[in-house]
Amino acid sequence: MASIELRSVGKRFGSHEVVRRVDLLVEDREFVAFVGPSGSGKSTLLRMIAGLETVSEGEILIDGQSVARVPPAKRGLAMVFQSYAIYPHMTAAENMSFSLRLAGVPKAERDAKVREVARALEMEALLERKPRALSGGQLQRVALGRAMVRQPKAFLLDEPLSNLDAALQAQMRLELVRLHRELKTTMIYVTHDQTEAMTMADRIVVLNEGRVEQAGTPLELYNRPASLFVAGFIGAPKMNFLPAQGAEGRTLGVRPEHVRIGEGGELAGEIVALERLGARTYVHARLTDGTRLVAEAAGDTGVREGDRLAFRILPEGRHWFDGSGRRVT
Repeated sequence: MASIELRSVGKRFGSHEVVRRVDLLVEDREFVAFVGPSGSGKSTLLRMIAGLETVSEGEILIDGQSVARVPPAKRGLAMVFQSYAIYPHMTAAENMSFSLRLAGVPKAERDAKVREVARALEMEALLERKPRALSGGQLQRVALGRAMVRQPKAFLLDEPLSNLDAALQAQMRLELVRLHRELKTTMIYVTHDQTEAMTMADRIVVLNEGRVEQAGTPLELYNRPASLFVAGFIGAPKMNFLPAQGAEGRTLGVRPEHVRIGEGGELAGEIVALERLGARTYVHARLTDGTRLVAEAAGDTGVREGDRLAFRILPEGRHWFDGSGRRVT
């Protein structure tokens, strides 16, 4: 397994700077997720680690050794892409063993490794099938298996679940967490979906315009976001932002679960929409000053669209941000 360190890593395409002096240490056996909107630099950062993009400035080290002059195939890393990149004329087993065959590994050893990985992925019955006979989730297992047979130092995964439907995404998230635990390997996972990152990663790195906004555990980012950007990106629905009366240049942030509906609230507004999700309901309101507010209520709440209600913000749920968008308390 491997630790991966980035020291002031940057990337430019011409005059356009897409990654800006990123410093990061991914510990051995850690599961780290890179999250951020499109164009934030997360996939470019992953591709530089893999060696598929050159580094414009800074240094990347694997197990303490610089890989500046090490080609991708020699870095000991395995990358899993969004598109699977499965050969259609080969069976699942042949796809999984292809890199081993190119490396001259004897057939008996190749077959043994494929069977071992297939057992771990619970896909032994699929080994003789061609890709056209496999579902999206099964194709993703083949792509993972092809990476696993190489026994890499670390796995780099670039939005590998984005082509799956919601149910399969949830299932594969659990599978990846199980594999990480059983393989005891280092994983770096790129996604634009903060739910994936929150449910899978040991640590999340939030990127914005090529910079690291914040890095920490899922709960650290959720409970103490360092900026308005992180507060709005982590959490669904996102944090409410309100202008703070009597505090010039400050913004008050509060998550929906810390907003209460009822008498005695300091805010008032009209309900404009309801999201009923079974055990809970998200109440969307327009306050008297036009600000939108989302409150979390019980699933069987009796409120209706058009109702005018009071809203109270719990003291323990208040987050304060200054005029530059940085957390102040």
